[in-house]
Amino acid sequence: MAKFELKLPKMGESVAEATITTWLKEVGDTIELDDAVVEIATDKVDSEVPSEVEGVLLEKLFEVDDVVQVGQTIAIIETDGEGDPVSSPEETVVEVEKIPEAAAVIETQVAETVASGAVDFSEGSKFYSPLVKNIATAEGVSLTELEALSGTGKDGRVTKNDILQFVEDRKNGKVEAQPAVQEVKVAQTTVPVKKQETPKAAPVVASGEDEIIEMTRMGKLIAHHMVESVQTSAHVQSFIEADVTNIWNWRKKVKTDFMKREGENLTFTPIFMEAVAKAIRDFPMINISVSGDTVIKKKNINLGMAAALADGNLIVPVIKNADQLNLVGMTKAVNDLAGRARTNALKPDDIQGGTYTVTNVGTFGSIMGTPIINQPQVAILALGAIRKVPAVIETPDGDFIGIRYKMFLSHSYDHRVVNGALGGQFVQRVKDYLEAFDVNREF
Repeated sequence: MAKFELKLPKMGESVAEATITTWLKEVGDTIELDDAVVEIATDKVDSEVPSEVEGVLLEKLFEVDDVVQVGQTIAIIETDGEGDPVSSPEETVVEVEKIPEAAAVIETQVAETVASGAVDFSEGSKFYSPLVKNIATAEGVSLTELEALSGTGKDGRVTKNDILQFVEDRKNGKVEAQPAVQEVKVAQTTVPVKKQETPKAAPVVASGEDEIIEMTRMGKLIAHHMVESVQTSAHVQSFIEADVTNIWNWRKKVKTDFMKREGENLTFTPIFMEAVAKAIRDFPMINISVSGDTVIKKKNINLGMAAALADGNLIVPVIKNADQLNLVGMTKAVNDLAGRARTNALKPDDIQGGTYTVTNVGTFGSIMGTPIINQPQVAILALGAIRKVPAVIETPDGDFIGIRYKMFLSHSYDHRVVNGALGGQFVQRVKDYLEAFDVNREF
């Protein structure tokens, strides 16, 4: 019998630790490959940790509410193989099932490659087990190929068998290999700054009749991130009003047929997201991050979509490569993420990699707002409530007063790197796309 150490996996660059919330398996329980063993909560989202092996849960090393660092062993699983206890998956290779003969060769290659530390797939938009990443490294599978691979595991996760089959198919010429691209990370520059004393908050005294309510874990994290963002970025706002009458009338006309054909509820959000993605393509310097004295221009347009949770807090799932989606695809992505946000079913991958955020303050009746930037992004757009208002309508025959549907767009941006011209031109372009919406458009 062999022992496998189940470790807390890496869940994104900004996630360093997680809190154990629920053990889904008890000592002595049988565990299948990809079975969820434990539920965890990070400062981003709640998730599950799957097993990379089949076996029996031998030991739980942490209790509920314990905080665990990424890479720490959280449980020991006894497997059918032979050998000593398995150490860190980043240092050693988990035993590969004897499916094809190539598995033994791959194990050797993996061990050699991992020892050299040649490849790191942690920048991917999906979660990959250490074994899958190690096999991909040894076989020269690029991140692009791995990202495109459809997994058979839970929630589409790529399993060991998936990557082995891909390797076999590529060797047989069934798939075309794509060269791995070396990604260069920008080192953060440390600039000496004179330390300033943080002003102390005035003490708050509660009387005997006041109710004292403890902040939730999520509430504490959000409060910390909001203060940190304000201290990091020089927030500036630009406001503009957009006439969305054409969009209002078009959606009203097609939403029933859209539901019948696509099985999806067509809201305004995907239409607005489509316009934002187009505007980012026109102004790519709004799609950046700051690292010390350098600017990182993002290749992908990944739109964060602020979604309300049942407890009143907000979470920001991400629509990856939003500029590549048509309206149907955008609608499906928006509805899927919003639905899973409401049922607490988002995965760590769902909230990683955002490059620009949109929040709909109109949902709560606000006509405009001044949103705080979602770090490490440099801008965020707030959508106000759509209102039926009297407006001056210009025609070749003269001006007249008519009823129009209008909304305010509030653009907050980091004035360290986004000047007023860029911030204003960007939100103007979003307005232009909204107002030029084709009322005869086919969905």
